[in-house]
Amino acid sequence: MEIGSTIQNTGLNSQPTAGSDQGATAISSDFETFIKMLTVQMENQDPLNPVDGSDFAVQLATFSNVEQQVLTNNLLTSLSEQIGAQSVSQLSGWVGMEARALMPVEFSGAPVTLSLQSDPAADTAELVVKNEHGTEVARQSVTLQSGEFDWAGVDDQGNPLPYGTYEISVESFTADELTATQPVEVHAIVVEARNDQGTPALLMSSGQTVSSSQILGLSDPSL
Repeated sequence: MEIGSTIQNTGLNSQPTAGSDQGATAISSDFETFIKMLTVQMENQDPLNPVDGSDFAVQLATFSNVEQQVLTNNLLTSLSEQIGAQSVSQLSGWVGMEARALMPVEFSGAPVTLSLQSDPAADTAELVVKNEHGTEVARQSVTLQSGEFDWAGVDDQGNPLPYGTYEISVESFTADELTATQPVEVHAIVVEARNDQGTPALLMSSGQTVSSSQILGLSDPSL
């Protein structure tokens, strides 16, 4: 009587389901059941063709390895969750701060504060606005000096743009030739620190969610 058939009859090798976590726990805690099954196999083996003792040792070692692997996986999962929770706790101090990040602009009617950078060797610079489809919808001249800029969210005729997501960059020109394109940095208030599928993330006042690695600077908005 093979141990594989005994396991199949008891349903321990059933396919993973939504309750696979419970199945893993059952495997890790069912060593006693395995020993009973092994005993049954020994009692029902063919006396004229008994199973070699080394085969039992291999089966026992295999089950033990599986059990240890399950325990190790559970431990790693637990450690990952703890590390994620600690990171979120550390980032909670950023809530309420004004952050600068490289991210698209979420326009909802109010001016958006940007940080611009242009090629210092250029003659002129222009702010270029593209919608979520990559179509240019606005272009305006800006100063060559790097610094903050309040974008009003209007087109070339001064009409308000539709609410939505926009990619904004600064194009630098020398003798009417494009020499550099630099994305703008967007300013927004951090309103929440969260764990996004195991990765610490920040929810911004503009409605965007960004990773902590995207944050380029923090400042106190009250100062």
